[in-house]
Amino acid sequence: MIKKFARDELPELLGQLTRWQLSADKSAIQRSFKFADFNEAFGFMTRVAIKAQEMDHHPDWSNAYNKVDITLSTHAAKGLTERDIKLATFIDSITPAA
Repeated sequence: MIKKFARDELPELLGQLTRWQLSADKSAIQRSFKFADFNEAFGFMTRVAIKAQEMDHHPDWSNAYNKVDITLSTHAAKGLTERDIKLATFIDSITPAA
């Protein structure tokens, strides 16, 4: 079983992921991205998809032209786990600072 983070652990974790927001129910983290155009957004999604497949941990996301919205949560744990933090950290590493 995958260990879900306790609510009191979340502030420290989000301190590491300053560009991510905690969902209202505190079970997920979310971030929105805006790119120059559709090709740049799609290229970003491709890189995330390859990493997600390697991790066997897939984001909930949507894309509209140059915008990508991502929500990370570990469904099997019904909340945030180390998998979400690792994928968010990877995503941050391939996107320019806002």
